[in-house]
Amino acid sequence: MPLHEKESIRENVLDDIYSSLALSVALPKYKMPEQESSHRNIYQLVHDELMIDGNARQNLATFCQTWVDHEIHKLMDECIDKNMIDKDEYPQTAEIEKRCVHILSDLWHSPESKNPVGCSTTGSSEAAMLGGMALKWAWKEKMNKQGKPTDKPNLVCGPVQVCWHKFARYWEIELREIPMEGERLIMTPEEVIKRCDENTIGVVPTLGVTFTCQYEPVKAINDALDKLQQETGLDIPIHVDAASGGFLAPFCDPDLEWDFRLPRVKSINASGHKYGLSPLGVGWVVWHDADALHKDLIFWVNYLGGNMPTFALNFSRPGGQIVCQYYNFMRLGREGYRKVHQACYDTAQYLADGIEELGCFDILYNGVGGIPGLSWTLKKGIDPGFNLFDLSDRIRSRGWQIAAYAMPANRQDLVIMRILIRHGFSRDIAGILLSDLQHCIDYFSNHPNGQHSDEQESSGFKHS
Repeated sequence: MPLHEKESIRENVLDDIYSSLALSVALPKYKMPEQESSHRNIYQLVHDELMIDGNARQNLATFCQTWVDHEIHKLMDECIDKNMIDKDEYPQTAEIEKRCVHILSDLWHSPESKNPVGCSTTGSSEAAMLGGMALKWAWKEKMNKQGKPTDKPNLVCGPVQVCWHKFARYWEIELREIPMEGERLIMTPEEVIKRCDENTIGVVPTLGVTFTCQYEPVKAINDALDKLQQETGLDIPIHVDAASGGFLAPFCDPDLEWDFRLPRVKSINASGHKYGLSPLGVGWVVWHDADALHKDLIFWVNYLGGNMPTFALNFSRPGGQIVCQYYNFMRLGREGYRKVHQACYDTAQYLADGIEELGCFDILYNGVGGIPGLSWTLKKGIDPGFNLFDLSDRIRSRGWQIAAYAMPANRQDLVIMRILIRHGFSRDIAGILLSDLQHCIDYFSNHPNGQHSDEQESSGFKHS
């Protein structure tokens, strides 16, 4: 090769990426380019665009895990090519999924823990829908045997996450959602019984309500339904939406009766990528026994190398998150999960005390009796110079994402802020957050109605 060509190649190799010709123009946004490009350059462009996203570790509005250890990153890399549905081709990944179902069945006190019925999903929303479908099919079979119509099914729930509204619309079910009333912000047994009839396919209490973080009283609802059956003959099952609580209560509140210890509980969904501590993309659903999952909902496929049963809304799915779930089960054990979650509860209660001391907030939930988190409202009868939406917007200037929202029916008048504490959020960082909140309050005090008299002061944060 001529010397001048070697020098040209050397110059291109050593060229700074941001001074290259390829990076002197913007990426096409909505149309595929005609020509290929350097993987190095395109990676850098995409990488840089992602910097515009918020810092996931500072997202205190999400229930989902945003910190995982180094070994989980490695396992995810090693499983990037494993398709969970190909159980014949990846038998050990399938075996690990099976082990996880066994572990959860035992954790939730299933009488069939040695031969459990359950599966992984892409998240707790899919798992919830699978549980709801099983309720509907069981109810349809019961009504058909009695010669009764099956065109008006209903489902009773408290204030629920949107996945249940989707389920009700997609599967044509009347959702009898118990509205909030006064100081009652969750379902109660009395409100449940008012809405039950022979067309009720099931009742769905939530172990960790999205809006307030509280656990709904599963045991009390179970007992009320037992009494209803004694009085009327109506036998109404329970599905527990334990998206968060399913990985919290067994370790931090083991005496709480919410799971398969209650025979009326026929199925449970939980989210592995929330307090199960796995990477995003895995949920779980487990049934009380084989009779709780109607056989018509199970499909058998033989074109993947073997005759395999499948019951899920999705087909192809990544296997890495399931492998990482098993890794967490083995690494942490019951003791480790308890220690991790108890640290989160302690931090939530520390923050609740600190926020209350700021003087202008009433704590609605302080991290006791539900998810590790807290929620608060503005004190009544005071005008601090801001509302909670203003505060949510202002605190973002420091990178924090804290949800502010109006409650659902019938308490749309109540606006709250809510923080979720997850593994990876330390007491030290909590102290910084309290300092930032105080700075925001001071800012609104010094700049009523959002007036900026000093741009430098308005953008600067100081910590003591």
